[in-house]
Parts: sequence; structure tokens; C-alpha cells
Amino acid sequence: MRDITVWNCWLASFLAFLSVCQGDQDIEVNVGILHVYKLDIQDFHREFQALQNKNEFSTDDPMTFHPKLQNFPDLPRWLRFIQRTPYQSAFLYGNPMPEDAGQMTIEVTALNRRAYETVRQRIIFNIQPDTAPALPYQVEFFLKNQDVEEVLPTAVQEKFKNAIESLWPSANLKIVNITSALDRGGRVPLPLPGLKEGVYILVGSSVPFSKCLEEVMSEENQRRCKLQSSLNSCNYTISSQFLVDWCKLRQPDKPLPTVPAPTPGDGILKDGGEYNPPAESLKSRDFYTDHLVTMLVPILLALLLLIILAYIMFCRREGLEKRDERTPDLQLFHHHTIQDNYSELRNMADNREVPRPLSTLPMFNLRTGDRMPPLQQPFSTDSSRVPLVMAEQQA
Repeated sequence: MRDITVWNCWLASFLAFLSVCQGDQDIEVNVGILHVYKLDIQDFHREFQALQNKNEFSTDDPMTFHPKLQNFPDLPRWLRFIQRTPYQSAFLYGNPMPEDAGQMTIEVTALNRRAYETVRQRIIFNIQPDTAPALPYQVEFFLKNQDVEEVLPTAVQEKFKNAIESLWPSANLKIVNITSALDRGGRVPLPLPGLKEGVYILVGSSVPFSKCLEEVMSEENQRRCKLQSSLNSCNYTISSQFLVDWCKLRQPDKPLPTVPAPTPGDGILKDGGEYNPPAESLKSRDFYTDHLVTMLVPILLALLLLIILAYIMFCRREGLEKRDERTPDLQLFHHHTIQDNYSELRNMADNREVPRPLSTLPMFNLRTGDRMPPLQQPFSTDSSRVPLVMAEQQA
């Protein structure tokens, strides 16, 4: 029984190895031309069903793809990957440059999100130099109503080229590159029907631009675009499936001339002998004057400020001396006035021979004119000492 189990394990490993080897794809790619490789989700579903048990996998299982360059964690710089949802197929697309010529192996790992099983596939890109004639006339279109994965299928690209040929007749019209608007700094639109991210499509040809395209790319039309009144003469000849933003129609920037790299040397400096410093650096310098200036200037400033403060504090005082000279200070004079008035009131309070205040006189009625009799003893002798409230209570 144990031998049968071991044999089944070896058989499963061998089948998995065969599935990886059978999944290798050799593809010829030319430099300077867009290439699109579709990772069909249905093909990988069949790979899963051929592994061990067909009942474990279904054609409706969600699946995600993880491509990378062999022996590296990422894709090469010219190759991009897109998969919108786990229920849709994925695409590998890009435009290789001349420095990318050679062979590249891309490893794709397909993950079944329901059974958590994986299938690996290798894609070998053989990048060849482009022997076709150059495409000196290139223009980039921006489609507002399309996403990048919607224009990557070959059938959609053919429809777009046919639509462009109607306004730019050319026998060798080619799609050079396709770029998502998100890669150019665009933002994800709101989740509303009809809103798309947008996609840039670079088209090239050896035939000069048509009159319609020259008018749209002119400086006058660019000024009109800023005023939202651009020309739309080309809009009548293109298909209604592709909504082109004519204000974003532009030619690609010409590459800057490359600066030749410096010639590398052997990395060994030439023997220049012993280092001799210049004679001026060997002369000694006297820092005594700098030391005096640094120390004396702050000390002199501090002494000057101290003298000014002492003069203000001790020589500018105003007090009793100026009062004797009949020029008293206003605040001191006010203080002495209050003090003299206070002393005078004290003296008046001690001397009772002064006229009695009205509050101590016999009270009278304002209506009848009758006076109240004087207070009875023991307060009749000196009614000035009886409180006014108490005198009213006695009455």
C-alpha cells in the first residue's frame, strides 16, 4: 500500500512537470513594434483540469496571473501586464527597444483562487532587430471611451487602424505602442457607467500626415483647444466606436542625441612623485590681532552699556531734592497732598468744637414743619456720637 502511495506522488509530480514543459511558448518579437500576448484564462482552466482530478476544478473558478522575468522578481522594463478582474484573461504587451534584443524568458504562475492550486508556464521572447523601413511619421491618439485591455485584442487593433486609414491613407500603417492613461499620471474614474480610464495609441507610417491631421496638430488649433473651440474636421471620418480627444493629439518627442560614453581606463593613476604643497601654505600666520579684536570689541560694548545704565539709574533720579527747589514731581506732589488732607481730617475729628453736622441736628417733617424733640438721656448731652440709624429708632 505504501509503494502505491509513493508511486502516485511520483506520477503527480511527473504530470505537473510535463504540464510546465508543454506550456512553454516561443514567440518572435521585432524591435520597435507593439507586441501583445494574451494569457487566456480558458487555456489555464484546461491545464488545471488535466492535473489530478477534474472534479476539483471548474471553468468558473477565479484565477490570477503572476508574471516575472526568469530568475528575477519583476518584468523587463519594456513589458507591461494587465488583468482587470480574476474572471478575465490577462495581457502581456510592450514595445522592445534595440538594447532589449536577445532572448528573454518570462515565467507565468496561474493561481486558482478557489482550489489554491498553481500552474506554471514559460514564455520565451526572441527579440529580433527590426528590418522593416523606419516610420518617421508618428502621431499619438487619446481614446476617452476605452480602457487599455479593451484595445489590446488583435481584432480591436485592426478596427482602429482601419478607422485611422480613413483620415490618413497609408499602406504600412502600424501601431507602435499602447499606453494606459494611468501610466501617464491619469486618475481612476468614478464607478459610473460609461466612464473609462482612457488609453494612448501611438501610430506610425512612412507616409506624410494628411491635411486633416496637420490642421489638428497646428499651433492655431492648440490655442483654440485652450478656449475649448478646437477643430473637429477629422471627427467625421473616424469610427463612432473610438472617441478621440483631438486636443491631446500630438507627435512623440524626438529622442535627444546620445552623448558618447567616456573611454574607460585601466583604473591606475600615473605616478606623479611626492606631493609638494605650495609655498604659501607653509607660511605661519599670526592670530594675535584677530584674538584682540574678537575679545576687546564685545568687552568695550558691554562697558559702554553699563555706563549708560548707571547714568540713568543714579544721575537721573527725581525726588525730595527737587521738591525743596520748588519744582516737585507731579506724582510726589499728589502723594503729599493726599497725606496733608488725611492729617487735617484727623485733627478735625479729634476737636469736637467744630459745628455739628446736619445729620445730628433735630429732625423735622417736610410737610408740617414740626421739629422732633432732642434725644433723651443718656445721649442728650452729645448727640453727635449717636448713630443716625439708632436715633431714628429712638424717635
